Amino acid sequence: MKTSIDKLLWLRAIDAHTMDLSALPNERRRFLASVARRSTNQALHRREERKYPILLAFVAQAAIGQLDEVVALFDQAVSARESRAKSKTDEALVERAKKGEARQLLMDLILPVLADPSVPDEQVGGMLREQIGMRRLREITSDAWKPLPKDHGRLSELDSSYSYLRQFTPNVLAAVHFQGGPGTDELMAAVEILRVLNETGGRKVPTKAPTGFVPARYADYLEKARAFGEDTAFRHYWELVVILCLRDGLRSGDIFVPGSRRYADPSTYLYTADQCKPKRTEYAQLVRKPLTGKDAVEIGKTELHAALTELEDTLRNAPPDQAGVVRLDTDGNLIVPPLSAEDIPSEAKDLHEDLAGMLPFAPIASVLIELDARTGFLDCFTHAGGRKLAKSAGTKRNILACLIGLGTNMGLVRMSEACGVSYEVLAWTMEWYIREDTLRDANTVIVNHHHGLELSKVFGGGTMSSSDGQRFPVRGKSLTSRNMTIYGGQVLSSYTHVSDQWSTFGTQQFVPTTREGQYTLDEFLGNKTDLPLHDHATDTHGATLINFSLFDLVGKRLTPRMRDLTKVTLVRDDTPTAINRLYPNTGPLLTSRWNEPLVEGTWDDLLRMGASLKYGQATASLVVGKWSAAPRQNTLATALKEWGLLRRTLHTARYLSDPVYRRRIFRQLNKGESLHALRRDLHYAQQGTITARPYLSDQTEQAWCLTILTNGVVVWTTEYFGLAVQQLRADGKPVDDELLGHISPGRSENINFFGAIPVEVEAELAKLDNGWRPLRTRPFAGTEGLIPEMS
Repeated sequence: MKTSIDKLLWLRAIDAHTMDLSALPNERRRFLASVARRSTNQALHRREERKYPILLAFVAQAAIGQLDEVVALFDQAVSARESRAKSKTDEALVERAKKGEARQLLMDLILPVLADPSVPDEQVGGMLREQIGMRRLREITSDAWKPLPKDHGRLSELDSSYSYLRQFTPNVLAAVHFQGGPGTDELMAAVEILRVLNETGGRKVPTKAPTGFVPARYADYLEKARAFGEDTAFRHYWELVVILCLRDGLRSGDIFVPGSRRYADPSTYLYTADQCKPKRTEYAQLVRKPLTGKDAVEIGKTELHAALTELEDTLRNAPPDQAGVVRLDTDGNLIVPPLSAEDIPSEAKDLHEDLAGMLPFAPIASVLIELDARTGFLDCFTHAGGRKLAKSAGTKRNILACLIGLGTNMGLVRMSEACGVSYEVLAWTMEWYIREDTLRDANTVIVNHHHGLELSKVFGGGTMSSSDGQRFPVRGKSLTSRNMTIYGGQVLSSYTHVSDQWSTFGTQQFVPTTREGQYTLDEFLGNKTDLPLHDHATDTHGATLINFSLFDLVGKRLTPRMRDLTKVTLVRDDTPTAINRLYPNTGPLLTSRWNEPLVEGTWDDLLRMGASLKYGQATASLVVGKWSAAPRQNTLATALKEWGLLRRTLHTARYLSDPVYRRRIFRQLNKGESLHALRRDLHYAQQGTITARPYLSDQTEQAWCLTILTNGVVVWTTEYFGLAVQQLRADGKPVDDELLGHISPGRSENINFFGAIPVEVEAELAKLDNGWRPLRTRPFAGTEGLIPEMS
């Protein structure tokens, strides 16, 4: 933390934060900054006239990035200590519960005696002592039983970390200029008082210091400390609450940091009303939304009644005692049985085995070399200095070696030993060619090629996708990993977006304690491939009201798999009596009234938010994160959730009434889970543990390398499955497309990624017959386990 603050202050000392580079487009600034990061002093001197613009862009971008890092580390450190306090408090509550059970058992003996009028008052004490025993009474009463504060003692436990927090919070308050939005006046005044106390060395909080911002669960601490004149305790609790509220305000956007990118004023994320006005009509037509709030409400009500009618028919026609179907039991409770396992025809399994037996064997390097020969994806790796990639076999070899080294988690040192290329050459190639933007472009080329294959169209139309997180263990220090007991140590979250054609079109890395639903829309909305995506499936993590609302506002549809459907709030547009009259079975499930006036009155702002995301003014993860944490007083956040309530009700009604729709969602999510297994297989080195890559940018590049390897395997397998299908049909064996829909190309049995990995581009291409490897003949019975040697 202190090192990051020192870097920030150094950048400010050279006025990096005041440089105005608005004349340059954002992309150009980022490009020049990336050149500076990779250049040596000698390389910069050789650039002569471009040297100074490169350096200016670098320090300007560094000032913004360093400020974001300081605030993020502040959030991380405070949250870690709060989480630690919560864990210890929970442990204390468990012990208290054990003692409370003993006291309750004692009360079960005492109360009947006290309530029995036949027992004289003078005999009560003797009878209780005789029944319970003095030894037991002394044991129970030896421990004082104090009432718990509203937070169960969490702030008191956090006070044990006060000295730790004091090591850096004064530095943060001195280096970062926080500003507050509406309703944060008292908190900002408290932050300023705390900053002055830190500067002057003051120990006592002024009597008139504001406390109106203090949450009710912490108020008793301050009141008791003030009442008993405990100035030190009051200072500790007051300062801790200021720090916690400041952290919460940064998350919700009520507190922002000028000059920051991630913690900027939330109002700057969106188009202003004037900026959006020229785009409004065009955008409404693009996403097929009405221009007025009144029309939006009417269309929403029409969709709602259509969905409720369908659900009513389903519940009415399902007998209460019929297992396996969505129904109401005799008490009117909703019963949602799990879907039965999909019945995959035995013919599909046999076909899968036949096709797999015909596929050739190939090393992972050969697979990528073949793929480049058919797609040219390596042409996307351009030199960071602006020079185009020289299409030599040596350069391609080095890029492929870097992709394999990072994707398989071997690293460049071990990859150098496996492929025979020196570490220095691989490190130079990694520095100048392997970047997130080139990796994304290369992956887009691969996905587009896969989308055009005939067999891919059998797998799916490319209209549906899913996203899910995967945890990878991390060894060593990392800014983004967190210790999670359930995974046995430090882990990092990798979040991937998979199409219904088995291709992965998006990859993100983030802190594993962050809710995955915050990133659900990012890659889906930023999709640059040819996939005509419309529906997106997630697990329950993505089924937030904000996500339901934003997906609809950008013209897409969120279709999550939902659990605990009996606890989901569904909305109606009329009184319970009127709704129950129309829908006798469904009506009692609709527990909330939809706020139509709020949606109608804020419709312009909702469209403005959708346009800001659709046109790239803001990233979805920022908007979802800020507005999900926004207080209830935020009108726009409340309106978003109201629109999300309607969209969730429509989805839930269809989810319950249409088993085909539900199974389609499950099938898509299963594809994502299958690719998780393939990624684990590819990411095998060092037992799958990520090492020596502590920064998010490095981890993101490694994740994209793994995605390219995964897609390479999927595309190669799909291509050769297609050739095998053609061969079977040419031999007179009928192969039905419906059976092919059950075939998975997410398999690695035919690909070797262990041992020595020679990357010889020209030699591998010379082995191909018209660009392809020969298929194998189907093994005879009894020889299926015999695998020929791999080159």
